[in-house]
Amino acid sequence: MGGISGAGTESVLAEVLAGVVRKEHIPVDSHFFEDLGANSLVMAHFCARVRKRPDLPAVSMRDVYGHPTIRRLAAALAETPEEATAQVPAQVTAVPEPGSTARYILCGALQFVVFALYCVLTGTVAARGYEWISAGDGAADVYGRSVVFGGALFVGMCVFPVLAKWLLVGRWKETDFPVWSLAYVRFWTLKTLLRGNPMVLFVGNPVYVLYLRALGARIGPGVTILTKDVPVCADLLTVGAGTVIRKDCHLLCYEAHAGRIRTGSVTLGSGVYVGENTVLGIDSSMGDGSQLGHASALYGGLAVPAGARWHGSPARPTDVDYVRVPPARCGTSRRFGYGLVALLQTVLLWVPLGLGGTYLVLDSAPALDTLLDPASQSLGSARFYGEALLLSVAMFGSFLLVGLVTVAVLPRLLKPFLRADRVYPLYGFHYSLHRAIARMTNLKFFKWLCGDSSYIVPYLRSIGYDLSEVEQTGSNFGTAVQHETPYLVTVGTGTMVADGLSVVNADYSGTSFRLAHTTIGAHNFLGNHIAYPAGGRTGENCLLATKVLIPLDGEVREGVGLLGSPPFEIPRTVERDTRFDHLREGDELARRLRAKNRFNLRSMGLFLFLRWLHWFMLTVLGFASFDLYGAADGGLVGGLLIGGYLVAALLFTAAYWILIERAICRFRPLKPRLCSIYDPYFWWHERLWKVSDQHLVAFNGTPFKNVLWRLMGVRMGRRVFDDGTAITERSLTTIGDDATLAAHTKVQSHSQEDGTFKSDHITIGAGCTVGTGALVHYGVSMGDGAVLAPDSFLMKGEEMPAGAHWGGNPAVAPRRA
Repeated sequence: MGGISGAGTESVLAEVLAGVVRKEHIPVDSHFFEDLGANSLVMAHFCARVRKRPDLPAVSMRDVYGHPTIRRLAAALAETPEEATAQVPAQVTAVPEPGSTARYILCGALQFVVFALYCVLTGTVAARGYEWISAGDGAADVYGRSVVFGGALFVGMCVFPVLAKWLLVGRWKETDFPVWSLAYVRFWTLKTLLRGNPMVLFVGNPVYVLYLRALGARIGPGVTILTKDVPVCADLLTVGAGTVIRKDCHLLCYEAHAGRIRTGSVTLGSGVYVGENTVLGIDSSMGDGSQLGHASALYGGLAVPAGARWHGSPARPTDVDYVRVPPARCGTSRRFGYGLVALLQTVLLWVPLGLGGTYLVLDSAPALDTLLDPASQSLGSARFYGEALLLSVAMFGSFLLVGLVTVAVLPRLLKPFLRADRVYPLYGFHYSLHRAIARMTNLKFFKWLCGDSSYIVPYLRSIGYDLSEVEQTGSNFGTAVQHETPYLVTVGTGTMVADGLSVVNADYSGTSFRLAHTTIGAHNFLGNHIAYPAGGRTGENCLLATKVLIPLDGEVREGVGLLGSPPFEIPRTVERDTRFDHLREGDELARRLRAKNRFNLRSMGLFLFLRWLHWFMLTVLGFASFDLYGAADGGLVGGLLIGGYLVAALLFTAAYWILIERAICRFRPLKPRLCSIYDPYFWWHERLWKVSDQHLVAFNGTPFKNVLWRLMGVRMGRRVFDDGTAITERSLTTIGDDATLAAHTKVQSHSQEDGTFKSDHITIGAGCTVGTGALVHYGVSMGDGAVLAPDSFLMKGEEMPAGAHWGGNPAVAPRRA
């Protein structure tokens, strides 16, 4: 420790903390939070200043919370840390060399050509298919033609990426190559085809396993895969017999790092269990019968021994058994039959219903004669736009009505056939019902519409949540809430959920599943991106921080906060978050809640209108291309027109929502704020979270994503590689040249804790790397060339030095010896 020890360390730490909290003297036994009134942001600044002192060891937020006085902290730092940080490389690297702008532009041009050609091919096939189906004589003939064309289209869309993979790549090997290179264009083309493949709809079905095998994955019998994250380099994935991989597990078999793509193997033995919200790095492995708990990350190069149980980010040994359901009889014939029935349903029911059914409905509407006749040449007539308006209103209204029936009525008809705490075999009648209920009740639209308002509570009640004791706060739940089944979820009174909650109330083994009741206690606050499992050991009055691992062992935690993975205790609340408590009581709360409800209702109406207007504009664009297709008499020109429509629709959608967002912001950048959730500013800020950004997925890994971010207000450097990041407050974010943002990362410039909202700038320097699944919080600064490991949580106010490598949840710097 640079020669300082004992009382010397205490005095230096006290001096540093005094400078942060602006006090002349800090008693060595004063509690940071209870006596000094500090909060996590203040202590993050303290940790940053300590790290700048070469005579002191690095201090992490885990150290601060675990040893919340100067005396205890100094004593802890004097000891050798029990948990080695070797999993996060203790090194400082130089900023990567600047990339080539010419290569960057060429890559973007090639990607656009590939996308345009795919759209032309899709448009040509779709137009010819529509012509053939519409020539049918009667409903039976239309159905038969829909089965033939739809089946051929489905098979073609599934087989095409497989053929492209073997023709473009052959068998993937461990390698690396720079982004924006020709090798990267080939990689991106294959990744885009795989992510757009309809076979993704068969996740959780044995057919999906066969599809991965066709791509080159080595997968044994009896494997259950529930994650939608398709491994791009499937040849490098090995999965042993009887393994279970839960949803939202990221096993990509590649990583984006410092401007390069690295491919590597992921090896899972037989009988392995991988939990929800996990990341498996390249060159990682798990032995037979091993387990990785939820909200955990297995860093690249690490291996879980056979039979061992690990959890945490980075993962480490634990005694918790995550396989909590006994096996059931589930043989090969059962899996084969289930997969075959699913394929037949798709080809004989759902695809014909979507193609032929849509045609019959539109054809039976006499008010749409002009719109549906490609020979009418009526693009310039008022009737054309009137019919487009009528059709868009009818379609949007039908979507709302059918959607409400789908989420609130149909699942209740299936509910009586499933019972809690009963073990069912996979791939049978009960499994089908369970999957159907999960799909229908997790429809995102209505949660997006009602979230962050009082109206989310009656909506969640309508689909089955037990919220009978919930106190209305106006922000009880965010816009992203998911579950296995809504009928076994109970949330206690006074509890608030920020966003990204996933209620894991179904347990799986390699052959069986069981539904279980999940209860979240009263007066809790849940941060972002939390997987809450059945049997979670938290009770009342808890603060569950962003990305926390909910414990399944030990005593029930009450009256405390939990942070990290694995979790450790922190104060339930601090002085900074109580300054607005007077607005959450009595008549003042009632008055402000009524005002917030009125504002939120106007926001919901506004965004319903904006959604419909978007539908209307796409309807006009679509039938305009259809009209021009008729004028061109089909052929190659017609295919180009339909393909051009697909490209134009995507570009229009991006421009439309950018304009909406900038208009809401009055074309001005956001400014950091600290306010109550009952402040009108917060209500206005919530509108920004409703601006659609799902279309941005189509631009992942391309230079065009950077253009869109700039248009939305991000201060974006040159040649930034964005493989799928989400940025919540665009104009509060700065990203330097040649930064690398890996898949499933999030840059979040705000936080909400109980009734307090906070936002601040985020700066990610030139050449930085943010690993897969990592989250960067508000007030953070990453120096040039810094590297944040996968699944890390870089907490608010942290300052990463240039070239540093940090990792973990919360992210920490390797400790100096």
